[in-house]
Amino acid sequence: MIGRIFLRLLVTLMVVLATAWGSLALWYQLPMTTASKYAFIALWCMLVLGLLFALWRRRPWLALGGFLLLFALLLVWWNTLAPSNQRVWVDDLAKLTTGRVEGSQVTLNNVRNFDWRSDEDYVPRWETRRYVLDRLTSVDLATSYWGMPAIAHVLVSFGFDDGQFVVFTVEIRKERGERYSEIGGFFKQFELSIVAADERDALRVRTNVRDEDVYLYRVNMSEEAMRALFLSYIEQTNQLEEGPRFYNTITANCTTIVFDMMRQIVQGLPMDYRLLLTGYLPDYVRDVGGLQANLGLEELQRRGRITERAQQAGDDPEFSRLIRDGVPGW
Repeated sequence: MIGRIFLRLLVTLMVVLATAWGSLALWYQLPMTTASKYAFIALWCMLVLGLLFALWRRRPWLALGGFLLLFALLLVWWNTLAPSNQRVWVDDLAKLTTGRVEGSQVTLNNVRNFDWRSDEDYVPRWETRRYVLDRLTSVDLATSYWGMPAIAHVLVSFGFDDGQFVVFTVEIRKERGERYSEIGGFFKQFELSIVAADERDALRVRTNVRDEDVYLYRVNMSEEAMRALFLSYIEQTNQLEEGPRFYNTITANCTTIVFDMMRQIVQGLPMDYRLLLTGYLPDYVRDVGGLQANLGLEELQRRGRITERAQQAGDDPEFSRLIRDGVPGW
């Protein structure tokens, strides 16, 4: 008797969790008005409640079979949802960066170089830029904070000895009128985008326009590893152009994408909670030997905070040099 009650409690818990997941999936993906979504989700919950009543009162196996059939139908619909590159995107994510490698020569198409005055007032520019892999000399990690210290956006900047810098940033590809939602990021609400941008765009828009707090860290990497990471970004951007992917708040975000690429280059990188709490990522990178070993994290953060320097540099052609003044390793 006790065993049957425990089993029914366990099944009830699983059904409730699956129902909650299904409700959120319906909310974020049903192409309906808000009122229609409420009605459809209410119907879904009422059907499940009826099956739970049957589970406890009448024929439990019949009730469980009914729920499994209902949930299977939901999963069939869920798996029909496919990412797309053909939507009405916001201007700064309207194009996909792609690259072509010919020997040591690299051509990047659709490098973003917007002139930002505000989030609504800007001059859009998409450029084709060329780089020489043999002249790649540096990799910098940038973390941008806008609220909680545990959460930051992560950007990676590559520097060349001819003075060029290009930033790769993993973004949710928002449609016009769409707003970011952490929960929606679990439910196929956004596509994934990797954008290459000029530093005066990618970093300055965060410090000077969005009032975010940005830190820059010089990363210790061999020439071979720097080149491999740069080429990996190009490979990823080309793959997204050929086959779009959904963004995921946990498994496909601005940190996990970079970590997956780095794990192909540096063997043995450990999984860590700081890969999810992205604000603490610099601490993780330092622990695996990626930052200046002779300085503590607090000192690296203090000297690597570029917010004020970026605000003062503005659109100066020497922006990249000015923001690095005092950054350890430069």
